[in-house]
Amino acid sequence: MIRLIVRAGVLILIGVFVALGIWQLDRRAWKLDLIQRVEARIAAPPVAPPTGAVTRDDEYTRIAVRGRYFQGRDTYVQAVTELGGGFWVLTPLDAGGGRILINRGFVTPDRRGKMPPPEGPVAVTGLLRLSEPGGGFLRANDPVGDRWYSRDVAAIASARGLGTVAPWFLDAGANGARWPRGGLTVVQFRNQHLQYALTWFAMAALLAFLAWRVRGRG
Repeated sequence: MIRLIVRAGVLILIGVFVALGIWQLDRRAWKLDLIQRVEARIAAPPVAPPTGAVTRDDEYTRIAVRGRYFQGRDTYVQAVTELGGGFWVLTPLDAGGGRILINRGFVTPDRRGKMPPPEGPVAVTGLLRLSEPGGGFLRANDPVGDRWYSRDVAAIASARGLGTVAPWFLDAGANGARWPRGGLTVVQFRNQHLQYALTWFAMAALLAFLAWRVRGRG
């Protein structure tokens, strides 16, 4: 009786490991499709800003917008980029039909508070990004103290008295060597699903081999 229970348990475990491996292969196919779709959006010509709700299927869409920056409403959000530690500079843009937060780019700590936006009409092209509510890892945004660890659109709009703004922000594109330095958006997706799948299949095969050896000796 005990042997039957053990054998049944082993078979169940083997089945679970195989199922997990198949699930990881499905996840890999989904991830590869996601990467392909995102790369296509980044490479596509820029389009007008969306007027309704956005989802993750809209993220990294290239957007072109025109308007005027609000003066004196910059928000500096802590960031770490390939240029080191510093801040993203988020500035609201009056786009005529609505207000949009523009991440104008990255600045080093010594440039904080010294990067007013250009006056007059501007044209901005960049990537649509989803809001980052709450804060960073183990650090909550502090609007009262003007300490920001994530690009939380709603919280920034409230703190700056902007009223209604688009529920997303725009990462401005590359602008050469000028500050704030644009075009530093990191588009990266972890894709280790094949390794995970092979690991689960290997565990299933090992368990099956050990069960066969034990049964053979019995």
